Amino acid sequence: MNPIKSSPDLLKTKHHFEILDGLRGVAALAVVIFHFMEWVFPDFSKNFIAHGFLAVDFFFCLSGFVIGYAYDGRLPKIGLGEFFKLRLIRLHPLVVLGSVVGLLGFLFDPFALSSAYDIRALALLFVCSVFLIPLPLMEERFFNLFALNAPAWSLFWEYVANVFYALVLYKVRNRSLAVLTMLAAVGICIVSYRTGNLLGGWSKDNFLDGGARVACSFLAGLFLYRSNWIIKNNLGFAGLSILLFFAFIMPWSDWNWLTETLVVLFYFPLMVSLGAGSILSPRLKKVCQFSGNISYPLYMTHYAAIWIFGSYFTSKKPLTNELVFIVILGVVFLIVAAYAAMVFYDVPVRRYLSKGREKKDS
Repeated sequence: MNPIKSSPDLLKTKHHFEILDGLRGVAALAVVIFHFMEWVFPDFSKNFIAHGFLAVDFFFCLSGFVIGYAYDGRLPKIGLGEFFKLRLIRLHPLVVLGSVVGLLGFLFDPFALSSAYDIRALALLFVCSVFLIPLPLMEERFFNLFALNAPAWSLFWEYVANVFYALVLYKVRNRSLAVLTMLAAVGICIVSYRTGNLLGGWSKDNFLDGGARVACSFLAGLFLYRSNWIIKNNLGFAGLSILLFFAFIMPWSDWNWLTETLVVLFYFPLMVSLGAGSILSPRLKKVCQFSGNISYPLYMTHYAAIWIFGSYFTSKKPLTNELVFIVILGVVFLIVAAYAAMVFYDVPVRRYLSKGREKKDS
């Protein structure tokens, strides 16, 4: 394996990085498993996937690389308005669906105690969830920024990163970008050392930690792309998936502040570089495509089921054998549900919005 700079021809072809898409699906699966297991093992030292939350930092790094690849040469031509429309069409339909699913899950959770929230409070929570306005009101849900769909906290910061990219970063030269990336790296070190890990960003008590996480990883991904650091290799989708998963299953320890920081600062950018430069085996092409396609729907629609599972777990106290069956079945169900959400909602809605925008512009 050897680091090389991408040729201008490679950047002109704008080929699709299918392995990077597939790795996004692997990371989304890790998040789902982690969310199940944190109910079962609140003591993270007993949780085999205790670092699954770091998948979000991988998402941010991957996003910086992909946004730079897709828009660095286009943004001055298409303009800010078009950029924001394209990002909204890509991201927001599933923000809305995740809010709807979250509301339904809250209302019809068969294992939860009766709700103490009236229709006005629920309507406010729902509207804020749809428009990605943080509203950490629900104590029983640990003051999540988005109580109806907890993972939306990272979408909030993804939007912030996209706005900052469009207004500032696309104009910034690589030397200045390197300085910003190093400053963000210092910030993530401070956050990690202060809290002992990089789990924050989702609650009112650790809101700003999310800003530090997205700043560090998004800038690192963008700097990676701008520097054309792509590592040619033959690891393929399967090999890189295994390597990526190692980051999520490393042991929980008193040194998390250091190990997690090293993973975010060095390991995830390395994985993006390897993923961009690896060769996709024809035998795994469909698996990789499926993984990439369902990654975002899976991430944005799974948490209502996690809340229901949490209610069931705390009220029924199931045995270990039952839990193994329930978690495996739950993961499979959520993958199938994510595929259905993609096929019957996300793709048609985005196609409709894209056509409407084209007609309006013509």
